[in-house]
Amino acid sequence: MKFLKFLFIIFISLTTSIKADSNKNLMNQLLDGNKLIFIRHAYAPGSGDPDNFNLDDCSTQRNLSEEGRKQAKKIGEFFINNNIKIEKIFSSEWCRCKETANIAFEDYSIKNFLNSFYSSKYAKNKTKQIEELENYVQQLKNNQNIVFVTHYVLISEVLNYAPSSGEIVVSDKNFNIIGSIEINY
Repeated sequence: MKFLKFLFIIFISLTTSIKADSNKNLMNQLLDGNKLIFIRHAYAPGSGDPDNFNLDDCSTQRNLSEEGRKQAKKIGEFFINNNIKIEKIFSSEWCRCKETANIAFEDYSIKNFLNSFYSSKYAKNKTKQIEELENYVQQLKNNQNIVFVTHYVLISEVLNYAPSSGEIVVSDKNFNIIGSIEINY
């Protein structure tokens, strides 16, 4: 029994230092710039949107909760506190993404290639959106970080990764994941 406890303590010690090294490497990568930073919108309870939702009417969409707004604020503070430079911030047209971008960064632009294609209403746009995102990234000439505030479906499609609400997923410009950071609310 003592041997098992000993092994457990060794395991915890090793994984903690590995995680710390991984986080330090990710922070260094972000400070170096030239990264794509995908952020799944902050916490908005539920899944998808009501059948009758309208992109021009936030009251018809699933929106951030108070916890989501706190989480969005923490996302912005993460970038400020770690002195991570950002060239541009883009958001999906969905209100929960725009609100996340506004609270976290204030200044952002809309790119419809970041929109959700979860609902059947927008599923037909998936291939076109992915192509537009890839073309946009290929044409980037600067070496600064770019932020994309978007949805689970887009991040999972492009990066083959399942992000939590408010999670920051960092990749290179070939869409290879470097690491992720979960921001809790």
